[in-house]
Amino acid sequence: MMKILAAGDIHGDLIQLTNLINRGKSENVDALILCGDLSLLNNPIDNLLNEIKKSDLNIFIIPGNHEDSLTFEYIKSLGIKHLHSESTIIDDVGLFGCGFANCGMSMLTENQIFNYLNEAHNGISHLNKKIMITHVHPSESKMENFSSFVKGSLGVRRAISELKPDFLLCSHIHEAEGIEEKIEETSVINVGKNGKIIEF
Repeated sequence: MMKILAAGDIHGDLIQLTNLINRGKSENVDALILCGDLSLLNNPIDNLLNEIKKSDLNIFIIPGNHEDSLTFEYIKSLGIKHLHSESTIIDDVGLFGCGFANCGMSMLTENQIFNYLNEAHNGISHLNKKIMITHVHPSESKMENFSSFVKGSLGVRRAISELKPDFLLCSHIHEAEGIEEKIEETSVINVGKNGKIIEF
């Protein structure tokens, strides 16, 4: 059985990142997934990136709406693993993702969000177990009710319908941390800053 720890919205908090890494080690997870917004308003995060690089934990990131494309390119240049328009397989579970959001510094259109997810899904489409990783939550979700101005993504919602992941792990709306809901056949979880263990 695969076991991961997923969290998001760290916003430059090195202590929180260290706590998550230590928790991942103590829980013996297969991977730590960071669902975007490592930074706050694109401020430098070299201290966080150094912590990720030196850790022997299997860590994957996606960018959020607080990272721009140049920051993401810098993260990639350091050899840090990511799931933006990419996929990976852990045991018999496929993970695929799309970073950024439908708002923010490197805003994506809804079609771009879906296309990135679809492209990433191609690498694991043969698997029976799939987890989708995004920063932004889907439209028509309970999470939308926690903010009057942060809208969910139509592209993510379409990916739920067409790609049919077992889980969607996201963050983005801080007030919705820990909220879980079912959309069609997909369990949608806002993992939040404190993180969530997923066993599958």
